[in-house]
Amino acid sequence: MDGGLSGFCMRTVTTRCSLLLLLVAVATFAAAQGSYKVIPVTDGGTISGTVKWSGPVPKELDFPVTKDPQICAPEGNKTISLERLIVGPEGGVANTIVYLKNISAGKAMDLPEQKRHLDQRHCRYIPHILLVPQDAELQMQSSDATLHTIHMDGAATYNLPFPFPNRINARTMSTAGLVNLRCNGGHVWMNAEMMVVPHPYYAVTDESGRFTFTGVPPGTYQIVAWPEGWGLAGKEQAFDVLTERSVQRPLFTQPKTWEKAVTVNANQPSTINFVIGNK
Repeated sequence: MDGGLSGFCMRTVTTRCSLLLLLVAVATFAAAQGSYKVIPVTDGGTISGTVKWSGPVPKELDFPVTKDPQICAPEGNKTISLERLIVGPEGGVANTIVYLKNISAGKAMDLPEQKRHLDQRHCRYIPHILLVPQDAELQMQSSDATLHTIHMDGAATYNLPFPFPNRINARTMSTAGLVNLRCNGGHVWMNAEMMVVPHPYYAVTDESGRFTFTGVPPGTYQIVAWPEGWGLAGKEQAFDVLTERSVQRPLFTQPKTWEKAVTVNANQPSTINFVIGNK
């Protein structure tokens, strides 16, 4: 991201600038992926590795529970985690999206089903990071007995109310790229990221920071680690559709990416490890 544009946004911290940066990221992502062709992969290799944190771990971001505490914080907590950076005891970074950037042909889509199903439970999005194949459905529901409204911007734009618990609402994600999810029902801390993807070589790191790709055609690729922005950049005005009042929602710093080259040989394993941090 251009330093001047990013710096301007950090100084102004406006909704308009955040949307501009998101649209630039979506366009860059789409241009980098191009078209993808499904072919038989009979001699595919594997890529596995970790994403680990280097340096002091930033303080975990949390936010006051300002609405529906009996539903959102049934154990009586006054704040709730924003889940923007989760570092395990051995330094592994969870919820990092790792993907092959310049792959044009390979196996058919086989992403895990649970990454395309979203629940709203105790005023949190579960899972926090979604991977949805392009032209596939995202299925959404709410387990909470309160009004949630999922607001999406980026590669998909929707504003979907969930007034009743446990009712499925589905939308087809037709455009590849990044989608931000927020709640317009006044639960301003709710946040998640969804990547709509054109090929199956995407993964989300587990609690130990691990990822694996299988069935990778032999060749040399660029592999990218994308953790969401983990810092607090300010707040923006939002609208609670139920109370019809203005509320303040947290804004996050722009994500960074780490990129490496990886060579995959026929029927052989390859290992790539990322080290990320504030520097």
